[in-house]
Amino acid sequence: MSSPTIQAEVVQVADNAYAYVQDDGTWFINNTGFVVGPDGVILIDTSSTEARTRAFLDAVATVTDAPIQAVVNTHHHGDHTHGNYLTAPAPIIGHHLCKENVESTGIDHYPTAFVQPDWGNLELRAPTITFDTRMDLWAGDTVVELHTMVGVAHTTNDIVAWLPAEGVLYTGDLVFHGGTPFVLMGSVQGSIDSLEVLRGFGADTIVPGHGKVTGPQVFDDIERYLSMILDVAGAARAAGKTPLEAANDVDLGEFASLTDGERLVGNLHRCMAELEGPEANAEMSIAAAISDMVAFHGGPLLPCNA
Repeated sequence: MSSPTIQAEVVQVADNAYAYVQDDGTWFINNTGFVVGPDGVILIDTSSTEARTRAFLDAVATVTDAPIQAVVNTHHHGDHTHGNYLTAPAPIIGHHLCKENVESTGIDHYPTAFVQPDWGNLELRAPTITFDTRMDLWAGDTVVELHTMVGVAHTTNDIVAWLPAEGVLYTGDLVFHGGTPFVLMGSVQGSIDSLEVLRGFGADTIVPGHGKVTGPQVFDDIERYLSMILDVAGAARAAGKTPLEAANDVDLGEFASLTDGERLVGNLHRCMAELEGPEANAEMSIAAAISDMVAFHGGPLLPCNA
């Protein structure tokens, strides 16, 4: 395994708020962010590998020499939490289910799905402060409001970081910009419902979990994609097709240019299980869905370039 060249940029999204955008936003190549106060900096997520998290922290250090005041995890997935350990002793803040999932999942490398990148010497560090609905953090006079989603969306434990005075919303993986939305470990309908919550903030600037900084029009793009998933899943279920069979018959149209198109299969697995009812949804096999995604892709996903 060799470490890739890390292509990333710091994007200033407000006077004291920044996005750290990693190209090309595909598997395990996520965005992070940070808000700078007079006495400390609040980080929004870490990254998937040791090298990528160290590069992020180095980028923060080019903007401020303030110590890390706190780290927010927008959800439990490893591309947003694997690097938590490099921020010690700063507290890690997340949904209470984020803590549970980080601890129960451990450091998962998905060996059957990817040609593996160089993860580095990762150590598990889960959130140390948790909440259920709302928490406010302060970077000097700047408030960073943390809001949970109601129910299941991208995962069971999604939160957003909202800077109301600045009009900036850090969404985690509730938003993919330029990449295929992925709800295998969440809910298709719940993700659609979450978009209405995101619209309600009235944000001018959206920092997605993957992809370039964008505006609120991205919510419409995601809703069209997820509505397509609902339509395809409903028709496939009525016709007795499997998720993989249904995916092979889909004309992606405007969504064909999105990266990681094999996520279509995982999304259909989740959606068809949801349509079957709560028992089928609870028993849906993540491993089987990933296996079908690999089959649809024609081999391991990419290789993963994280």
